[in-house]
Amino acid sequence: MSDPLGACAMLGAVETRSVSPVFVGRAGELTALTEALSRATAGEPQALLVAGEAGVGKTRLVEEFRDAACDAGAVVALGGCVELGADGLPFAPFSTALRSLRRRLPEELSAAADGHEGELARLLPELGDPGGSDAGDEDATARLFELTVRLLERLAADRTLVLVLEDLHWADTSTRHLLTYLLRTLRRGRIVVVATYRADDIHRRHPLRPLLAELDRMRTIRRIELSRFTRTEVHRQLTGILAAEPAPGLVDDIFDRSDGNAFFVEELVASRSCGDGTGPLSDSLRDLLLVRVETLPEDAQRVARIIAEGGSSVEHGLLAAVSRLAEDDLIGALRAAVGANILLAAPDDDGYRFRHSLVREAVSDDLLPGERSRLNRRYAEALEADPGLVRPDERATRLATYWYHAHDPAKALPAVLDASVATRKRHAYAEQLRLLERAMELWDEAPAEVRAGLRPIDYAESYPACGCDPDTTPLRHLDLLAEAAVAARLCGERERALKIGRMALRVLDGEDEHDPLRAAWFWAEQARLQSNLGRGDGWTEISRAQELVKGLPPSAVHAVVLAGAAGWGMLRKPGPDALAAAERAVEYARLVKAEATELNARLTLGTIMVAAGDREAGLAEMHAVRERTTSLGQFHEAARAHINLASALESLGRSAEAVALADAGLELARTRGLVESAGWIRGNKAESLHSLGRWDEARTEAERLLSSASSTKPRASAHLRLAQIAVARGETASAHRHLDEARAVYGTRDPIPQYTLPLAGIDAAAAAAEGRLADVRARLVAAADAGFPPGTHRYGWPLVLSAVTAEADSRGLPAAEEGRAEALAVVRRCVRALAAPAPVWAAHATQVAEELARAEGRETAARWTEAVDAWTPLDQPYPLARARHRLADALLTEGGRREEAAALLRQAHATAVALGARPLREDVELLAARARIALTADPGTPEPEPGADGFDAFGLTPREQDVLGLVAAGRTNRQIAEELFISPKTASVHVSNILAKLGVSSRGEAAAMAHRLHLLDAPR
Repeated sequence: MSDPLGACAMLGAVETRSVSPVFVGRAGELTALTEALSRATAGEPQALLVAGEAGVGKTRLVEEFRDAACDAGAVVALGGCVELGADGLPFAPFSTALRSLRRRLPEELSAAADGHEGELARLLPELGDPGGSDAGDEDATARLFELTVRLLERLAADRTLVLVLEDLHWADTSTRHLLTYLLRTLRRGRIVVVATYRADDIHRRHPLRPLLAELDRMRTIRRIELSRFTRTEVHRQLTGILAAEPAPGLVDDIFDRSDGNAFFVEELVASRSCGDGTGPLSDSLRDLLLVRVETLPEDAQRVARIIAEGGSSVEHGLLAAVSRLAEDDLIGALRAAVGANILLAAPDDDGYRFRHSLVREAVSDDLLPGERSRLNRRYAEALEADPGLVRPDERATRLATYWYHAHDPAKALPAVLDASVATRKRHAYAEQLRLLERAMELWDEAPAEVRAGLRPIDYAESYPACGCDPDTTPLRHLDLLAEAAVAARLCGERERALKIGRMALRVLDGEDEHDPLRAAWFWAEQARLQSNLGRGDGWTEISRAQELVKGLPPSAVHAVVLAGAAGWGMLRKPGPDALAAAERAVEYARLVKAEATELNARLTLGTIMVAAGDREAGLAEMHAVRERTTSLGQFHEAARAHINLASALESLGRSAEAVALADAGLELARTRGLVESAGWIRGNKAESLHSLGRWDEARTEAERLLSSASSTKPRASAHLRLAQIAVARGETASAHRHLDEARAVYGTRDPIPQYTLPLAGIDAAAAAAEGRLADVRARLVAAADAGFPPGTHRYGWPLVLSAVTAEADSRGLPAAEEGRAEALAVVRRCVRALAAPAPVWAAHATQVAEELARAEGRETAARWTEAVDAWTPLDQPYPLARARHRLADALLTEGGRREEAAALLRQAHATAVALGARPLREDVELLAARARIALTADPGTPEPEPGADGFDAFGLTPREQDVLGLVAAGRTNRQIAEELFISPKTASVHVSNILAKLGVSSRGEAAAMAHRLHLLDAPR
């Protein structure tokens, strides 16, 4: 037997004459690609999509660019998508490209993958053992994607890297998702990503269409559309092919028949050479593509048919086994096909492929049904006899494909299940789902003895083991439904997961399948999906699951159901019931030795304990879980511990500790590729940074979260943080945009306090900033009616403070009087309901009490001194500055402590300026101007003399002060004229002067400023 690699190399050198040696046209497109290469070499990553109909010249353009890139010193890695129907090889183009890079840069790739070989082996098995998969690890796919992007960035740090992915129209779902992630997150490195696809194949329901729409929205991606050749370009192409000037009639004839399609031009020329050159051309495209195949020797035609059914390319050894030709006959047949430019030796491979996929499709379509089944059976039998004929990462999927198309259910069912396990281990959950659906299709067709020999331990891991003997318990159709439901959830097809779960529950409702434990597991899955899809809170489903397991012996399903109930309560009703559920979940998980579920439940338990007031014990429990999960390598749960701990610390006012712990969590997420977890951690960090007065940093973290988060809830938290900062900085239009984005994500069907209360609080603050007191009151009433569950004080106090401050600011305004008593009663009701378990919330409670006194006209400097004292030891500069401003106002009103008030105003002003808090800064500046206090204390500059009452009336004359009082009372110009015995025109002039002197634009603003700055208290 001769060396197949040598045979491929030899055949690769066979000369052909149907391809033009001259690159025709495409100058603009090639320039765009080379310019992208130059920008990437300068350190700016580039991404380009090359689109065009089949045969228009995408591959030739890419080949020319590849040569130019290699000449420029770049490293080029090519990968093509494989057409295998519903079974598509997951990540095929990426695996091929990474394999090429490993050959070219073995040491560099090993260094770039250092520490993550096992995870990256899911794409490139040569790196090591990928290990198993965790059905509960929803970060798994995102982690693999993040590590892949990081690997490419590291490789592209010291060299220009060109990654070419061809034939995206055949891409499997996992490849499309990985490409989207790559293009969305690639930020650094000297890298160019070029992807090609057939534009004419992208029909309305093609799976690539949503990806293209998403990529179109990314401004960093350039699309290159290849058009057909003009007559001049066809003339140049013919000249290159014929190595002579073509006759004008030939140019016209071929241009008309090919319509400028470059590949059709080549085939038309080749088909003329197969005959006498004068016969009529076929009107059938398929016949045109087959005409040269049919002129090959019989063995060569046979080999072409075998390769056409084998996939995008076929290895030499596998081809030899299937063709059953003698080695010399096989080489002869291959030489003939390669010489006719029908087949090519596959680059960087030991196999063969068609030069153009259109020819392969035509040959495959020409096979008879029985012929196709027979060839697939031969492929399957050859691969079973010698699994080493194909790469290990392709073996299971290709064997499943061959047996399925051989129409042999007895062989196909186990092969398809094996392939589903292989794709699950690679985190290719979309492909796993398709294979499981195929297995369910084959289930009833496969012989009973074949099904009886299948075991859950080999194929199913989603449904917890419940004490059954793994050696004797047969695989059930329900096991496949459980696997399919989880695969659908993990690949993002939640609607499909919901339908699969309903299907399973209908089966379990029947008399033949009474299994309360399994039904409870499916109900728990349904609860999670209901919440994820925004259909409801999932409590109905959790309650059903709890009813089903009640009274049954302890099991892993018990623990899962109770952990789910505890998690539900932690988010929505963190009270005694949630605490009891978490404790029972821990107990049951320990009984059945389900440590992963136990750790999950312990973390939930610790979080609920902190919310219930058992702070130190709860924090200790959470820290213990963090340490244990990290030591066990359960990094997904360890990241969840960082998320919950950072949140718990913030709820206790320990913001600096929360930031430090969040940074540790982000480092864990970065090193382990936990993209989903990183979003939650970053959201918590932004919240704590805001509390610490590090608003610019908080804004940076929130904006980074918006661009990187892979799920919607963390992005919504980023919008909330940006809205909160915008309100405090006086940017209400921006605040409303962010609030609308957050509101759209949270929806209304599953009101979770940690989302709804902050949203209401920031919305109320925005409404107060715009003088919409009725909306402020409505937000507070809605929150008060819904109640404040344990642990939600961190969201309730800011909302109440915004509401009562708005009431205090509007005191004395006629429009605000109606409903004021009821509003203040609601404030008091909220105060009674809210706990203050830490100094920061005690400070909130003190400030709310002082604002309530101000709203009722009974504020004193002594009261505001208590608020300032409460805030001073806390590292929260913004509320401290607000309290200082209010204390300064009270001191100036009472008189006698002017220097103390001046110091307070300067401190508050410095904080407002540093934070960019424009409304607070303006309030401080107005009060300082009214009191004639310089905000920049200069020892050489004498303090301005205040008025008799210690205040400046902004230059208002006594008459204007009279008019301002009537404006504040809600009088019209005519009513003012009647009361002051002046004409309406004179009253109008006075009002205009008042607005100008106060620097406001409306009568309402003037009235509000008059009350806020005590302008009506000045002596006339």
